[in-house]
Amino acid sequence: MKLKILLITFLLINVLNEDLFSQTQNQTYNINGFDIEVVGDLNGFSLDWKTNRIEDGLEIATITLNHAQGATPPKLSLKWAVPSNNIAGYWSSSAYLDKTITPDWGPAKVKSMLSRHAPVISLFGYDDVNRQTFAVSEALSTVVTSTSVKEENGMMYNEIQLFTEAHKKLKTYQIEFRLDTRSIPFSKSLTEVASWWAAYDLYAPSTVPEAAKLPVYSSWYSYHQNVTKDALVKECKLAKSMGFESIIVDDGWQTLDSSRGYAYTGDWNPERIPEMKAFVSAVHDLDMKFILWYAVPFVGEKSQAYKQMKGKFLDYWESQGTYIVDPRFPEVREFIINTYIKAVNEWGLDGFKLDFLGRFKAGKDTKLIADEGRDYASINDATDRLMTDLMTSLREVKPDIMIEFRQPYTGPAMRKYGNMLRASDCPNVALINRVGTTDLRLLSGNTAVHADMLMWHYRESVEVAAFQLLNVMFSVPQISVRLADIPQEQFNMIRFYTDYWLKNRNVFLDGEFLPSNPQSNYPKISGRFGNKEITVLYGTSSFLIDDEALEKLDVINAKMSNEVVLISKQIDAVYKYKIKDCQGSLISNGETKIKTGANLFEVPISGLISFEKINN
Repeated sequence: MKLKILLITFLLINVLNEDLFSQTQNQTYNINGFDIEVVGDLNGFSLDWKTNRIEDGLEIATITLNHAQGATPPKLSLKWAVPSNNIAGYWSSSAYLDKTITPDWGPAKVKSMLSRHAPVISLFGYDDVNRQTFAVSEALSTVVTSTSVKEENGMMYNEIQLFTEAHKKLKTYQIEFRLDTRSIPFSKSLTEVASWWAAYDLYAPSTVPEAAKLPVYSSWYSYHQNVTKDALVKECKLAKSMGFESIIVDDGWQTLDSSRGYAYTGDWNPERIPEMKAFVSAVHDLDMKFILWYAVPFVGEKSQAYKQMKGKFLDYWESQGTYIVDPRFPEVREFIINTYIKAVNEWGLDGFKLDFLGRFKAGKDTKLIADEGRDYASINDATDRLMTDLMTSLREVKPDIMIEFRQPYTGPAMRKYGNMLRASDCPNVALINRVGTTDLRLLSGNTAVHADMLMWHYRESVEVAAFQLLNVMFSVPQISVRLADIPQEQFNMIRFYTDYWLKNRNVFLDGEFLPSNPQSNYPKISGRFGNKEITVLYGTSSFLIDDEALEKLDVINAKMSNEVVLISKQIDAVYKYKIKDCQGSLISNGETKIKTGANLFEVPISGLISFEKINN
């Protein structure tokens, strides 16, 4: 009897183990020559994998999950390894100043969702060539993408994690996984990922009005919350004379409170600038556009809107004195949309700077259920509905409405709402502005990429103040110094380089974009359009010219030394040249022969040298 019980128990354990093993057994699929292990308990879902070869070195896998009754999707990971040969670093939308590879006990990660970052990593070589770029098509829900090196074997271990956070129930889910191992510039691989995302109907980018691609004056660093109509109209007159075509009036217009918190934010009445319509008209009379700042998710604890929205909050931001509204309530979406439509109709606004969208997110205790008045379970889906309906409504009133978002809410889904993507706040830090705008350029396609507002101390030397502008030449500049108060030489510098930027905007924004050495924070960036190239030197004195078809070449010396070394691989050629300082004064000009090999020139700090080939 005991033997029979033991035998039955043994058989039951084996059956249970076999069932458990069948549920958790990892499956392996091949893409681009790599074995991808799918890790996780499918929890009743079936998984289908189909691989499509686009070209040598580029393949896309379509992964489909199905569940007959519908269930909460399981946590799944895609894992694979690659030798670390010629891998200098990694690129992600959250890497910023540190793109170095980390060990497997502390992998480098990017956590992306609708309003934060992008689900892509690029492993690049010491020669700026793509070694492996991987991305997924999921830009609404949370995805964790990571890479690391294992000390014991020198292998890179890559992973893409899906459904890491609470998720609504699903019957069907489909995602595409893109793996690119082509030997092309890493920058080209990333820009092609951006084009791939943009081809999805769900992420189709907004049209970009011409004004979104022209310089902007911002009130934030120059005035903070102490904005007034008269002072800013005076600034607009000066800004317009220098080539700035829009003003962004930032935080402060909506409240008399200057404590930098948001306790009184949410009613969006122009308490500090009650003459808002006249203010907008005065700016329009200067032939400038008017953009107004709003914090989309905020209802301050001392606002009148708090009573209206009570019970419809996601979270409370204690240090700022504000609640985060829950977009899953149709009343919340209607309140937000009506606020902006009213502002456009009553004041004649040309656009909005929409801030803090990243605060629309689920917390650990958030119930992802469409109940108690919520018509969506997913916060990301509800935010997408809010922003989609908002943009539809705004474009019915003003088809060329301008919408600005700033890092990190600049992922592929955000391009369908916004047509101006700005670098993160970095007052007086030119390096971060350069890296932020360059990173944005790589994933933003034709969406206008803007620099963070430029500012500096007014007693700064004009050459060093110019660094702030020169570090963002490959984006749309925004300025935020008091133009009426800065020294004349700083005014001259802004006017000269803004005019230069406008005359060469096609090279800076529309041509081939070539950032170098991402692991060193892009010490040299070049742009090329037609037969003209502009190179800006930030952390190196030398650059290579190896194209005989190049007729015009400008080099901007954005560093603290005068040496500029042109290394030529072409046959000797004669050029006309001009050297100017940062205020546009001519230092020298003439003709020079560019010889094969190294050619040394003396260029003032923050100045430039222009070459034009003489065709014999």
